[in-house]
Amino acid sequence: MNTQSHPVADVKDDIPGDIALWFFLCAELGVFGLLIIGFALLRLFQPEMVASGLQQLHLHAGIINTMALLTGSWLAAVGVQQVRRQQPEAGRYFVAAAAAGMIYIIVKLSEYTALYQQGYSLHYDAFFGFYFFATFFHFLHVLAGILFLLLVARWLKNHRHSPADRTKTAENVALYWHMVDLVWIVLFPTLYLLR
Repeated sequence: MNTQSHPVADVKDDIPGDIALWFFLCAELGVFGLLIIGFALLRLFQPEMVASGLQQLHLHAGIINTMALLTGSWLAAVGVQQVRRQQPEAGRYFVAAAAAGMIYIIVKLSEYTALYQQGYSLHYDAFFGFYFFATFFHFLHVLAGILFLLLVARWLKNHRHSPADRTKTAENVALYWHMVDLVWIVLFPTLYLLR
């Protein structure tokens, strides 16, 4: 009988990122969840107003923004994998994810401008009040995510940090970006597809 022990691969069995970040992300998702519930109630009690407002939104802008954020999430995930493998060029993926986020920012600003020029604003009616509040709240999260992505890309250039610290920091930023993406994946069909 062979009793010789075999080396076991180093398996990471804990969740990525910090537990405090997970609590923060859950709180953020809860806030967005309340906004979605509020919109569902608005849709229930004011279906004509909601249907009219939905017709004014730009489906192509929503599709472009969805693709930009999904691409950014994929790039951030690849960046985390590169950090785990201690690849020196890992930061480039976080910069590329930030660039994808900038596409979202540009498209969303052009969409806001077009709606405003047509006379729609936060105070137009309850539908546009929800639309501008929810999407601008998300917009601010995207801006913060872009900043975090660029900061972690710069931080990764500093080789004084341990591999574990580099991995944990990259995971935290990627998790935040994935949360931003997840919220949009719910907002997009709610506002652009469920007509």
